[in-house]
Amino acid sequence: MKKQPQVQNIKLVAIGNSKGVRLPKSILQKYGFADELLLEETERGILLRKVDDVKLSWEETFREMAQEREDWQDFENIVLDGIEMDEVATQKL
Repeated sequence: MKKQPQVQNIKLVAIGNSKGVRLPKSILQKYGFADELLLEETERGILLRKVDDVKLSWEETFREMAQEREDWQDFENIVLDGIEMDEVATQKL
């Protein structure tokens, strides 16, 4: 069963000519928020995340994938599904 996300009603507060939100201490601690956040606009709304929450480099990605020890034996069969072997041989030339 999927856990339902918690929803909280928070108010916008005036900050000079802008508006801001106050995040509860429990949320700040839970997600490790400090003095700065990244704000990302998505199709579903606004996403707030830690600044140090960066994407992996290619090297880190390959290292992470290698640690998963996934079985890729059937990969070629899936990729070639529906492609005639003559076409594959021609493409290799």
